[in-house]
Amino acid sequence: MTYTALLDGMTAAAHEAGELLRTAPRPAPAADFAGFAAAFAAAEEAPAAVLRRRLDRLRPGVAWTEELDSLAAVPARGEVWIVDVIDGAVQYMQGLPQFCVSLALVRDAEPVAAVLHAPLLRETYRAALGQGATRDGRPIGPSAKADPAAAVVATSQPPFVARQPGVAGAAGRSLTAVLPHVAAVRNLGPTSWQIADTAAGRLDAFWQYGRDDTNLLPGALIAREAGARVSDTDGGPWAAGAGGFLVAGAWLHGWLRETLEGA
Repeated sequence: MTYTALLDGMTAAAHEAGELLRTAPRPAPAADFAGFAAAFAAAEEAPAAVLRRRLDRLRPGVAWTEELDSLAAVPARGEVWIVDVIDGAVQYMQGLPQFCVSLALVRDAEPVAAVLHAPLLRETYRAALGQGATRDGRPIGPSAKADPAAAVVATSQPPFVARQPGVAGAAGRSLTAVLPHVAAVRNLGPTSWQIADTAAGRLDAFWQYGRDDTNLLPGALIAREAGARVSDTDGGPWAAGAGGFLVAGAWLHGWLRETLEGA
């Protein structure tokens, strides 16, 4: 199967699942986490069935790696689907628009195809290994800004961040280090979508501490294929299992890496 055919099939799956999410009534706000989890599971049941049917048809026998456990190991060999039916669960459950369907095919722990679809924005990012990256069919590229004071940057945290000792503290120190020097720091919802928006120049940089492979892998491919610089927070090559993530255009990447190093 060509990458074009694979991306077309993934896109069709994401659009069908996204349409179910767009038209379905949002769950009522839950009073506790148990209620939140139950309502979320019910909300993703129908779109998950659509994705499973379509993806199984595309790559028969390829297993899914579930999104909810950010510490789950990505297999070192073979193919696996990274599927997040509602990336941005908190936003979706709160009635906010920032959520997307996130899909990636990972081979030998490296993403080779990715599709992100935001149902309410009606926008779709796509990328495949060596094929470039697009939003709604148009090629994308990162910001060329070279002045932090003009930069709008974003950051986030892995799900259940308390399970990763030291990560919340590192996130706080990094925000303190970056915030005085840039135009704004935002957290705009799904990690994968924020990385893709950085790849497209809508955001100028994105960073995150902690291990979060299943949220980072789809965006990492889109960013690399768009020509953005992707690394861990120390500036080394990013790969599944890394303890930090940083993406930006070439100049801002260097500046932000140095700023985080001093945090």
